[in-house]
Amino acid sequence: MADADGRAERAFPRKRADARRNEQTLLEAAAAVFVAAGVDAPVRDIAARAGVGMGTIYRHFPTRADLIIAVYRHQVDACAEAGPALLASSTPHAALARWIEKFVDFLVTKHGLAAAMQSDQAGFKTLHAYFLDRLVPVCAQLLDAAAGAGEIRPDVEAFGLLYGVGNLCAGAGADPRYDARRMVRLLIAGLRQPHPASVQDQGSVRDQGSVQDQGSVRDQGSVRD
Repeated sequence: MADADGRAERAFPRKRADARRNEQTLLEAAAAVFVAAGVDAPVRDIAARAGVGMGTIYRHFPTRADLIIAVYRHQVDACAEAGPALLASSTPHAALARWIEKFVDFLVTKHGLAAAMQSDQAGFKTLHAYFLDRLVPVCAQLLDAAAGAGEIRPDVEAFGLLYGVGNLCAGAGADPRYDARRMVRLLIAGLRQPHPASVQDQGSVRDQGSVQDQGSVRDQGSVRD
C-alpha cells in the first residue's frame, strides 16, 4: 500500500509538469499565430500549430479572452526574461534593438487585449500595471548599458521609449503603406550617439591648416619680390 502511495505521489508532479509544458506549448503557438494573423485568428490555426485538438485549447482556455490574457502574461514574462540574455550575448545597442523587436511582437497581443476586455476595465488596468512593472525596468537596464558603452545618447527614458514604440505600432495594419517595424527600427537607430571627430582627425585638420598658412606666406613673399 505504501509503495502504491509513493508511486502515485511521484506520478502526480510528473503530470503537473506535463500539464505546464502542454500549456506553454499552447501559449507559444497562440503567440506566434497572433503575431502573424492578429488575436482574432481562428482557434483551429492555433491548435494546428501546437499539434493538438481544438478541445485541448478550450479545456485550458474556455474563452478567447482567457487565451489572450494568458498569452499576454506569457509574452510579458518572455520579453522580460529576454533582456538580460540578449545583453549577455551581444553589444548593448544590438541587444536593445533585438529586444525592441520582441516588444513589437508582443504589442500585437496587447492591442488585441484591450478589445477583448472592453467589459473588464479593472482587469485590463491590472494587466497593464503588470506590463509596466515587468518591462520598464528591463528596458531601462538595456538603455543604461548602451548609454554606458557610449553607443546611444544618455537622455532616453525607458517609459517614454516604450510609449513611443507603442504609438508607432498602433493601428499598424490599417494601411499597407505603413511599415511600423521599419519606423521602430529608424527610431532605435536614431538613438545612436554621434561620434565626435577623433583627436587624430582634428590634428590632421590643424596640420592641413598649417601647410596652407605656410603656402600663403610663401605666396605673399613672391608678390613682394
